[in-house]
Amino acid sequence: MRVNQTYRSLLDKSVNSMLSAIEIYNKPNFTYREETFAILAINSWELLLKAQLLRSNNYNLKSIYVLEPVITKSGVQHKKNTKPKLSRSKNPMTLNLFEVIKKLEKIGFTISKNLNDSIEALVELRDNAIHFHNNSTISKEIQELGFACIKNYMNIIKIWSLEIDLSSYNFYLMPLAYVDSKIITEGVVTGEIKNYLQFVKNKIDSHDSEDEDFDIAISIDVSFTKANSFDSIGFKYDENGIPVTISEEEMRNRFPFTYDEVRKKAKLRYSNFKQGKGFNEIMRLIKQDGKIYHERKLDPSSSSSMIKGFYSSNIWKELDKEFNRNK
Repeated sequence: MRVNQTYRSLLDKSVNSMLSAIEIYNKPNFTYREETFAILAINSWELLLKAQLLRSNNYNLKSIYVLEPVITKSGVQHKKNTKPKLSRSKNPMTLNLFEVIKKLEKIGFTISKNLNDSIEALVELRDNAIHFHNNSTISKEIQELGFACIKNYMNIIKIWSLEIDLSSYNFYLMPLAYVDSKIITEGVVTGEIKNYLQFVKNKIDSHDSEDEDFDIAISIDVSFTKANSFDSIGFKYDENGIPVTISEEEMRNRFPFTYDEVRKKAKLRYSNFKQGKGFNEIMRLIKQDGKIYHERKLDPSSSSSMIKGFYSSNIWKELDKEFNRNK
């Protein structure tokens, strides 16, 4: 099947822009890495979203152009007819990133809150790059935004079935450069950086915990040991091993949902949800998975306390297989 050339070009340029962002970030001595990564990554997102908008409008170029009313011979604006607005070089101006997102949402493509906030955080870095002066104080935070950006980029390609063969690009084998997280005194951080970090923190604090496809930032802690990685062995159960204790608060965080909360959220999440034998059978099977279901005492200090079951957020992955999600 023949693919529209403009659509294909937008996809190719988007991928090349994201690869360039990763490559530049990973350079061993590049003092403008965070700002350059943000500029190229946002350019990649804009091209990708424009490609999707173009495809969704039967490859009509007007769908990605900034349009203005046609001026009639009498000098007034036509009520219906429009034409592309031209730039200083007399070329058609295209929509900006957030205009594209609004248009996609109008025609039924959901841009989740987490994805939107992830993009906004990088746009803010790009727009305010001049204020940061290549300061290393936010390197780790930008790295965490970068990890989420790459994960989100790959996920949206899969979800929308865009014509990009991810197997040809080893995004997941290209971790961003290791950044040593050092404690920096408060006096070193400028006012602009404080404002930016607070901007990102507010988005992370209000993130949608049920959105498993997209993240705002991904925290990855790296530690080095002298052990030979080829001989290292991962965790395993051993009767004589050292016990690991997880606090009650940690268990509540891992398994936050009650049965009623799952049921109520499922009604809102799925278009074909019905509570009946089918749903009860699914929940019965889920209870057998210790990674999703956990029973705990309502009063941990009492031996006679009632026991109640709780579910982790991974339950949505299982229910997504059985029901149709709302757009």
